[in-house]
Amino acid sequence: MAVPASRNLRITTGVLLLLGGLAAIVFPFISALAVTIGFGAVALAAGVSQLLRVGAAADGRGKAFRLLSALLYLGGGLFVLLFPLDSTFSLTLFIGALLVIEGVMELASAASHNDAARNLVLVDGVITCLLGGLVLAEWPSDTLWAMGTLFGVALMISAFRMFSTSDGDAAAAG
Repeated sequence: MAVPASRNLRITTGVLLLLGGLAAIVFPFISALAVTIGFGAVALAAGVSQLLRVGAAADGRGKAFRLLSALLYLGGGLFVLLFPLDSTFSLTLFIGALLVIEGVMELASAASHNDAARNLVLVDGVITCLLGGLVLAEWPSDTLWAMGTLFGVALMISAFRMFSTSDGDAAAAG
């Protein structure tokens, strides 16, 4: 997430992210469903986009690929929107696996580098692996809280980043 250069905009953005993160943690089921429905809407939009691009493909293979891609996006998006609770279970499983893979990649990165941030990358990898492992070990019973809670924590981390970025850092990041 880009950091706004204006101090007031950074503080406002941080407060909104913090409030959104707290709401997601307090109401994890609602936030998990909202994330799932948002995912379905994005998949549906991607399917429409791919469908509109079918004619732009130069050859028959390209047209077939875009049509198949469009149908997969449209089908997946419709399924998610029609059955958001079932989709939340699937997405939670996906998030758990994704966290484990991300954690392993961070551990590999820490093992292959010997710089000042190595220990932070190592800690990040261990924590990410543990979080993913916990989600997978408790799946599907953790579905109703895990995705919403993880989304809320991610929003809060972004909020703290907004609060901790100095004016010089924000200008460099923007």
